[in-house]
Amino acid sequence: MDLLLALAGAILFAVGTVLQQEEAKEADESQALSAGFLVQLAKRPKWLIGIAADFLGFLCQAAALALGRLVVVQPILAASILFALPFGARRSGVPVGRRRWAAAAVITLGLAVFLIVGDPSGGVEDATGRAWLISGGICLAATGLLVLLGRGRPPAPRAALLGAAAGVLFGLSAGLTKATVEQLDEGVFQIFTHWHLYGLIVVGYLSMTLSEAALQTGELAPALATQMTIDPIVSVLMGIFAFHESVHGTTVGAIVSFGAFALMMGGIVVLALGEPAKGAPPGQPAVGGAPPPGSASTSAAI
Repeated sequence: MDLLLALAGAILFAVGTVLQQEEAKEADESQALSAGFLVQLAKRPKWLIGIAADFLGFLCQAAALALGRLVVVQPILAASILFALPFGARRSGVPVGRRRWAAAAVITLGLAVFLIVGDPSGGVEDATGRAWLISGGICLAATGLLVLLGRGRPPAPRAALLGAAAGVLFGLSAGLTKATVEQLDEGVFQIFTHWHLYGLIVVGYLSMTLSEAALQTGELAPALATQMTIDPIVSVLMGIFAFHESVHGTTVGAIVSFGAFALMMGGIVVLALGEPAKGAPPGQPAVGGAPPPGSASTSAAI
């Protein structure tokens, strides 16, 4: 059941991402990292529909984390890119080329091998205070560094760096979500007596702001590529080191499992970057790449 819930969440997150990106790219760039950026976007109906899809996706994610493990749920949610980019391409009329189909096949194969061979097991309901301090500190420091590196950059690298920062916080949010939903066993109102819920609200707001700032650049490919790869990497590391979840008992099995995971991450990057531009010199955008802000066509096409 946790696998089905995670897959449903991936589809909903994909729809939400594309709709939000279509609206975010039209927003004022100078407001992208401001505290009121989400309030500004909330005035746009299509963005609100995207947020509604994200909320439903989050409910599926929370339910999946309550039943399953971080090292299982988050890699499946990363597969939302399999749905987001083709959906965005369809809305703009850009066809899905062979390279994308090949990348999609690699992602599917890598995920299947990781889940079957890895056979994740073990885990605790909540990390220790020390583990939270270490993992939270590392994530926040990495996020701050990535945001600073993104300042003043051209749209594509800025989208990649902000997407990576959002991915780090999404991974941290996944751990906080799991700890929060596990507390529901004590009663619905018990979650308000623990710090995890309030930490989740703060980290969730920050991660959403960074994600929207990455989408606002109009460069969906690099924003999704970094976000969708960093999120599961951080989540898997948290699952192993903070929640004591394990991936396969043997050395060979662990090597195969993480090799498949790396293959999946590579496929996500290739899929997000799209098709190489025909006849374009190296470094030029891919065919179907997101048009600049103000373009008549949607930037959801990659």
